Amino acid sequence: MKTDNRLIQPRSTSTQRIYETIGAVLLWFALILQLYLTANLAIDRGLGLWVGIARYFGYFTILTNILVALAFTVPLVQPRTQWGRFFSYPNVRSAIAVYITIVGIAYSLLLRHIWNPQGWQLVADRLLHDVSPIVYVVFWLLFVPKSALHWRNLPPWLIYPLAYLVVALSRGAIFKWYPYPFLEVDKLGYPQVFLNAAMLFIGFCVIGAVFIGIARLTQKNTSIVR
Repeated sequence: MKTDNRLIQPRSTSTQRIYETIGAVLLWFALILQLYLTANLAIDRGLGLWVGIARYFGYFTILTNILVALAFTVPLVQPRTQWGRFFSYPNVRSAIAVYITIVGIAYSLLLRHIWNPQGWQLVADRLLHDVSPIVYVVFWLLFVPKSALHWRNLPPWLIYPLAYLVVALSRGAIFKWYPYPFLEVDKLGYPQVFLNAAMLFIGFCVIGAVFIGIARLTQKNTSIVR
């Protein structure tokens, strides 16, 4: 993902820092809670702790929520470091907004109906799939500069989901475990899985285009007002 000094986030306001703090606390709590639940479930099923941890990091939802948590945390606690600047770039923050939006939409459309989480699992489920997308998209709307976003930013945003798909299918072929039903090659076959993946990539393109369209419209309206 190409970045330069022109895309660096301006100094954050106190309101933004408060928002980032709340978002970081919520996300890290949810991620740690889900790690504990996933590890315990793996142990209860006789798979062992390390398998549980490996599977935890095998979910797109988890990896994307980690990105969201880092986007809230790193610029807040280490704003002048390389990683602090990286997670402050509007291009990076916008890409993460696209990814977490897809998490929320895909979960609601494809996965929510297939299970019924209870107790702490319900808490983790709601935080990671519902609260996180809303909190981060609101953050993007309120605090992320949008003037540097262009349509050329969209293709590089697809690298992350493409890399995830390659890794998920490769791991599934080796260990016979797939994180999501729509990726289960052993049940659906590769043609159907590739079709499912293509539909998801179309979704990424559409959502990415919506975010860039909002950014361009915002920039246009700002120019008119000036």
